[in-house]
Amino acid sequence: MISVVIPTLDAEQTLAPALAALIPAAVDGFVREVIVVDGGSRDRTLTIAENAGVEIIETAPGRGHQLGAGAKRARFPWLLFLHADTELGPGWESAAASFMDKIDMGRNPPAAAAFRFRLADDGWKPRALEAAVAVRCALFRMPYGDQALLIPRALYETIGGFSEQPLMEDVDIVRRIGRRRLQMLRADAITSAIRYRREGYGKRILRNQACLALYTVGIAPERIAAIYTPEHPAPAHAKQQPTSP
Repeated sequence: MISVVIPTLDAEQTLAPALAALIPAAVDGFVREVIVVDGGSRDRTLTIAENAGVEIIETAPGRGHQLGAGAKRARFPWLLFLHADTELGPGWESAAASFMDKIDMGRNPPAAAAFRFRLADDGWKPRALEAAVAVRCALFRMPYGDQALLIPRALYETIGGFSEQPLMEDVDIVRRIGRRRLQMLRADAITSAIRYRREGYGKRILRNQACLALYTVGIAPERIAAIYTPEHPAPAHAKQQPTSP
């Protein structure tokens, strides 16, 4: 019923837990395929994906491009786009199934859904960030990629799918979906806090918000990407993209 698409780039630290969280749904037949779209990993990412038995696509780097490539390969009527550093929390299948059934049965019009943002860290800083994201989603229906995106293929194709812009592809597609066609599910998407702990919460949030502000006022994604510093050494063509908080 669901095709899961996971873009990766040097994701060996987080991919295995993300895949493991999908196993119960795969055993039940709810998740029918998992597609890992790799943008040139140099660590053990591909080995982890191969050992998990998922389908692997190797493409040029760029999360929007990778997500689009995975969607084209997917064979099932619902698409779940999931970041490699995000685990879906217990009960996600029930929340997703209820949402999907209402649309498949015609009780609700076509729509997409995202999950509640959670960080896998302790302390007041992650809780404060979670609260801020919850307010943003309640007021503006503006989830970002680390909250996953569940969408019927027909709606995905109607809005034109993911753009191949170098960053902010999650903001772009959510805007095209529109707040009236987007629902927040009562289940968690638990994102690794490795990058927040490495850089510091304040520094990472400020940088991400600066990129978002530039994008909001119309600065081209290519120009924003030019000022974004990779988080670890990588080829010039394989820059990491900021995760919107």
